[in-house]
Amino acid sequence: MNRPTHFEILADNPEKVAEFYKNVLHWEITPWNEGETPYLLVTTGAAENAGINGGIMARHFQQAVINTIEVDSLEAALKRVAEAGGKTIDGPNEVSGVGMHAYCADPEGNLFGLMQSFEQSG
Repeated sequence: MNRPTHFEILADNPEKVAEFYKNVLHWEITPWNEGETPYLLVTTGAAENAGINGGIMARHFQQAVINTIEVDSLEAALKRVAEAGGKTIDGPNEVSGVGMHAYCADPEGNLFGLMQSFEQSG
């Protein structure tokens, strides 16, 4: 089975939303990429506790939250998505130092991410 390993919150004003979650949930939020498309990393708790971390970024899809699932082979997972009636929306793209990622949609248009970490690539 493949499990969610990351979430993304898409916002019109990522910095404002980040401040909200810092204040309400005490999440640690740090810039990861300050280039053309800023990305804020979210740490939701200590590594030894159950849960996942995520990111906050500018809205580029209408869906407000996207969960990413770790897969052993991105190529094989994308093939299964297409065979099951879904589609690849964006990617595959390299996430520097992390792995290969793609955004997909299920048959009803719900977005999710797939990630093959460089560690899985072998």
